[in-house]
Amino acid sequence: MKLLPNCISFSRIIFSLLLIYTKPLSLAFYLIYIICGLSDIIDGFIARKTGTTSSFGAKLDSIADMIMAGILLFLIYPITNFTNKIVIWIILIAIIRLTSMFIAMKKYKTFASIHTYGNKITGIVLFLFPILLPYINTTMLMYIICVVASISAIEELIIQLTSSQLELNKQSILVK
Repeated sequence: MKLLPNCISFSRIIFSLLLIYTKPLSLAFYLIYIICGLSDIIDGFIARKTGTTSSFGAKLDSIADMIMAGILLFLIYPITNFTNKIVIWIILIAIIRLTSMFIAMKKYKTFASIHTYGNKITGIVLFLFPILLPYINTTMLMYIICVVASISAIEELIIQLTSSQLELNKQSILVK
């Protein structure tokens, strides 16, 4: 039972890699994608309920999230019509996130991505993107995602800059 949450997080990496072999927005894509999303919810829930949370598990969860997001961007980008403004915005968000990780690496000598409420909301909005893509204007969806992701990336950067110790489960800069 102790390893179950980590196995679920690792399965998200495997299922995310399987997405590469599916046609974007096909039935197979959505089935695998929903499995990935459910694994993201279940791993943390089980870890908290069984008292098996760990630094390794938090890192594995963050890595699985990044792999899934990267593969999603790789698959969805060719079928969307992102404006140059959106592409630049995504790159800036990535730079902020990488800067935050670099600061954590320098300060705490470890990879770190904080599980803030903002990052969780960003994850939900990103998860909904391919599901809503056939129904809502792509540019409007991307503006919403970029605003939410920008706020959460900046919040995480502020936390990394101002914290004296690493708190992977810091909920927000507004919560002590």
